[in-house]
Amino acid sequence: MAFAEPVTLTGRNWVVLEPLKREHADELLQAAKDGELWNLWYTSVGDPDALFSYIDAALKMRDEQGALPFVVRRKSDGRIVGSTRYFNVDAKNRRLEIGHTWYSRSVQRTGINTEAKLILLEHAFEKLNCIAVEFRTHWFNFDSRAAIARLGAKQDGVLRNHQVAANGTLRDTVVFSIIASEWPTVKAHLRFLLNKPRPSTTANGA
Repeated sequence: MAFAEPVTLTGRNWVVLEPLKREHADELLQAAKDGELWNLWYTSVGDPDALFSYIDAALKMRDEQGALPFVVRRKSDGRIVGSTRYFNVDAKNRRLEIGHTWYSRSVQRTGINTEAKLILLEHAFEKLNCIAVEFRTHWFNFDSRAAIARLGAKQDGVLRNHQVAANGTLRDTVVFSIIASEWPTVKAHLRFLLNKPRPSTTANGA
């Protein structure tokens, strides 16, 4: 049995996380077109021609490494608006990483990411009994770094020249984590963020 078995995670108000399938390809493509996310050089969102390869690589990571990729579905209209993943799963030490996360531009800075992270962390700490959950991002992905810190994760450090990107540049990777003893406080913080009044939204949820 895999450490992280496929599971659907449902938030209270914003999102449903469903295990990724190839059948989600068309909806994922529409989600990525909202903002043309493949043009952000510091992310790994596949362009339209590479979408099936992106999905196949995620499913291969699931089958061979115990990862669990999800699509992010907005509860209000059932539309897929992004993707996220459990990966770098270390069952022996009860650790995993949450990443490969991206969202349509129109739903960024809404409650979607906050609730998605809440239910992912809740499952990791309360069902999988993790002792730590990591987050990693590109040094130049300042929005991602701010979003991770806003969750309550603490920065562990920077891995210099950690990876060679597809465009040949060298990636410095910023590492954050939440440990089990911090989870009750982080959970309360995320609940607080979700309950804060938000500006009125447009029809598409932006």
